[in-house]
Amino acid sequence: MRFAVVGDESVAAAIRAAGADVVSSDETATADAVVAVGESSLSDAVLDSPWDAPVVPVDCSMPWSTPRRHLEDAVASIRAGERRVVDHPILSVSVDGDHAGRALFDAMLVTSEPAHISEYGVAHARSEHAVSPDHDDLTDADEWVPVDEFRADGVVVATPLGSTGYARAAGGSVVGPDAGVAVVPVSPYATRTDTWVFQPPLRLTVERDDAPVSLVIDDDVVREVPPFEPVLVTVDGTAQLLLD
Repeated sequence: MRFAVVGDESVAAAIRAAGADVVSSDETATADAVVAVGESSLSDAVLDSPWDAPVVPVDCSMPWSTPRRHLEDAVASIRAGERRVVDHPILSVSVDGDHAGRALFDAMLVTSEPAHISEYGVAHARSEHAVSPDHDDLTDADEWVPVDEFRADGVVVATPLGSTGYARAAGGSVVGPDAGVAVVPVSPYATRTDTWVFQPPLRLTVERDDAPVSLVIDDDVVREVPPFEPVLVTVDGTAQLLLD
């Protein structure tokens, strides 16, 4: 079995110790699986590469990730057919019809200045028909169901992979691969605020012009979001991960 490595070539020794081959960087397309070391390398391997091979996440500080010290055993179990490929959703995010990026872990609206809060709205679609086929537009307003409006530092939408990270620390649920996405207010003003799990599409809005609000996708600040412009979150493909 042939493995490619992204992020830290030093793990190649553990892969070879398990009896597998490691391909060179110019042969990555021929690999049977990709070992991605660290969250940024995992994002690169999933979102920005043409490879059609499942990915083994290593040292991503998440429960679903393989610690580096266990990589040799993980590769041995993969070669023995004891691991399974699990499809995890990737999110596409647009602002008022303009594509803003894709998220493997989460997308968040958050006030750009410290010690400021804003008001956020969340709505979910009655069906996939609430979104135009090219995902650039919201269609009939009747297709959208308002969920809540709340004062907070922000709101995060986390994929199942991201639901074990920041969203969990903010009080959200851990979500299974097929269960939807976690929607969690960030430092809400109210002492008790709901969190939710929905299947996309979702629509987020900034409901007040109190403070600048930024869109953050997988820890990258992408752009500011003006008040009342819809932020649309849809599913855009899947990531194939080799997990226990």
